[in-house]
Amino acid sequence: QVQLVESGGGLVQAGGSLRLSCAASGRILSIRTIGWYRQAPGNQRELVARISGEITNYDDSVKGRFTISRDNANNTLYLQMQMNSLTPEDTAVYYCNARDHVLQYWGQGVQVTVSS
Repeated sequence: QVQLVESGGGLVQAGGSLRLSCAASGRILSIRTIGWYRQAPGNQRELVARISGEITNYDDSVKGRFTISRDNANNTLYLQMQMNSLTPEDTAVYYCNARDHVLQYWGQGVQVTVSS
């Protein structure tokens, strides 16, 4: 099992920045892909960015504005996402997601609200 705990998020004005963090614990050595998804009201959950091995992927809508990175310390895998030049269209609940060979895991989600 893998446990994911997100932090960060909040309310910011358009053009501002926020940083999200996800702490993964448990069977972190089994994780093959880890990343962020988001879900806005009335919309499906969508991929924002993810790291799989040495490969990082970003949705086109966030390329050049968002940056994800990962680090390991104290038997915990940390996934960070720096979000710059935020727009109201980035308003959503952001979820950390991790996948091993069989299962996927989700965090509880954090709200990001960007005011115009």
